Amino acid sequence: MILVTGGAASGKSAHAERLLCERARGARLYLATMEPFGAAAWARIERHRALREGKGFETAERPMDLAGWTLNRHYDGILLEDLGNLLANELFSPEGARETAFDSILAGVNRLQTCCETLVVVTNEVFSDGLPYPEDTVRYVETLGRLNAALAARADAAYESVCGILLPLKGGKTQ
Repeated sequence: MILVTGGAASGKSAHAERLLCERARGARLYLATMEPFGAAAWARIERHRALREGKGFETAERPMDLAGWTLNRHYDGILLEDLGNLLANELFSPEGARETAFDSILAGVNRLQTCCETLVVVTNEVFSDGLPYPEDTVRYVETLGRLNAALAARADAAYESVCGILLPLKGGKTQ
C-alpha cells in the first residue's frame, strides 16, 4: 500500500496515478469516491477523467461502504481517490456509517488490499490552516488525521505532494 497526501490542487492525484501505473502493469481500477454536488465537483471529476484517459483504468464509483462492496475480480492495482471525500460521505450522508466511519473505512481499505497487488490511497492535508471550525468540521478533521496516521503506519510507502513536487515521507524514494 502507498499513501499519497497533499493539499488541494497539489498534484497528488497525478502522482498517485503515476505511482500505480509504474507498479501495476495489468488490470487497474480507479475507485472514485466523490459525490458530485455542483458545478465545481463536476469540473474536478471531468479533469480527473481526462488525466487518466488512456492509462488503462477501469473506473468504479463507490462513495460509501467500501467494506460491504464485492469486487468481481482481482486487480494488479487499485487507486482509491480519495479518502477525504469518502470520509465526508460516511460522516455526513444519511446513508453513511456516521459514528462508525473510522472503522468502516479501515475495514474497506483492508478489503481493497485483498483484491489487488498494489493499493494507492490518495488523502488530503487539511490540518495546517489553524482556523476555528464548527464541531462537525473538527470531527471530520480529527477523524481524517486518525485515518491518515493509521494508513501511514501500515503503508509500505507514503508521500506528500507539495506544489507538484512529490516528497517521500516513508519508504519511498524521491520521484
